[in-house]
Amino acid sequence: MSLGEHLVELRKRLMISAAAIVVALVAGWFLSSWVWDVLRMPIRDLEGQGRDAIIAYGDITSGFDTKVQISLFIAILIASPVWLYQIWAFLAPGLTRREKLYGVAFLGAAVPLFLGGAYAGWSVMPNIVRLMASFQPEEDAFYLTARSYLDFAIKLLLAVGVGFVMPAFLVMLNFIGVLRGRSILKSWRLAILLIILFAGIATPAADLMSMFLLAAPIIVLYFAAATIAIVHDKRVDKRRERELAEYGIDDTVGSVE
Repeated sequence: MSLGEHLVELRKRLMISAAAIVVALVAGWFLSSWVWDVLRMPIRDLEGQGRDAIIAYGDITSGFDTKVQISLFIAILIASPVWLYQIWAFLAPGLTRREKLYGVAFLGAAVPLFLGGAYAGWSVMPNIVRLMASFQPEEDAFYLTARSYLDFAIKLLLAVGVGFVMPAFLVMLNFIGVLRGRSILKSWRLAILLIILFAGIATPAADLMSMFLLAAPIIVLYFAAATIAIVHDKRVDKRRERELAEYGIDDTVGSVE
């Protein structure tokens, strides 16, 4: 395909993705009230504990803006199979058959991992809200604007979801031959440090329990990814040795990390 044909194809894929998001936006609009109620549960928990916790709308359009923002977030999630497929369909012609299989496997693992990470973020969010509220005198109101609270909630869920997907990305790099499993395992100290830093950024520094609850499953997923990569490397090395043995070649490349 020429450059012009590639641009036409890209425009086609983008238009289909945009149309899917617009259609899903209708469903997102009807689901937005329920999702907003779920996200506001930590604030209602504070109210149940006797705190004066308030989510306020700072101007006349804040309520509408919040509903639209929630609806768009839901629409992107609902339409994700469509726009992910469109991205895949645009890239697939330039990939080999094996790379296509690895890509499909990565997408199949990434979606539930991302959803699991978002759920983990939502699980620790009440702890974060309670901790932040504890720094204020009890006689003062815990005053939050709807826009700032929604931004905090969405960023937390997205950040933790992406963190859970990273081990699957390492496995994909291993399967396409970019990264060896032992290299992943040898970097475990640096990986744990980065994971803890990530969990510390996603949660307040004083909330050690929430930081541990986020970091622990990501660390487990990291070592699981390293194990899968090492097992895959052993199978690839054995297959290479058998192939080269047919030609009387002693393979020493597979032992080099």
